[in-house]
Amino acid sequence: MKKAVVILADGFEEIEALSVVDVLRRGGVVCDMCSIAGRNVTGSHGIKVTSDTVFKDTDFQGYDVLVLPGGMPGASNLRDNDDVIEAVKMFESSGKIIGAICAAPIVLYKAGIINGKDVTSHPSVQNQIKECRYVEEIVAEDGNIITSRGPATAIYFALAILKRLGLGDKAVELKKGMMLNFVEQKDVMK
Repeated sequence: MKKAVVILADGFEEIEALSVVDVLRRGGVVCDMCSIAGRNVTGSHGIKVTSDTVFKDTDFQGYDVLVLPGGMPGASNLRDNDDVIEAVKMFESSGKIIGAICAAPIVLYKAGIINGKDVTSHPSVQNQIKECRYVEEIVAEDGNIITSRGPATAIYFALAILKRLGLGDKAVELKKGMMLNFVEQKDVMK
């Protein structure tokens, strides 16, 4: 069974983190929420979450995917944590999947793993991620790195992770079951 870990820091974007956890679990992936500090983490909009594990007690070798949600100051808290940077570098050197959404690509930049790669992010941090090929896509994939724009793109980001894990059929099934196909056909902001 495939395993993913979503790293949480105070100030994380709730939609980005919890949508990914939800979609991956629906897809049959073991998906743990891992806090960089205590078990209780507060999102950028005041939603409190109890993580499954804490960073210092987590063996990252057993995971296939590392996911970094955005949100502020959550993404900055991840970027400024040396242990998180080392985990990102370890996933990169192992060729494992690394996902970062919204502001979280700033973590990938600090880890030095996006040089020359197609990367996207929330527009507010575009100038903080250098040495990459910045693309304005819903989801950008380059090698083992998957990035996305923000809360509205979180489900597509999670589905891209499922596909990369070899669960493309499950991603298609979930997209239909979660009504994304229906929504894509409608102009919801008439």
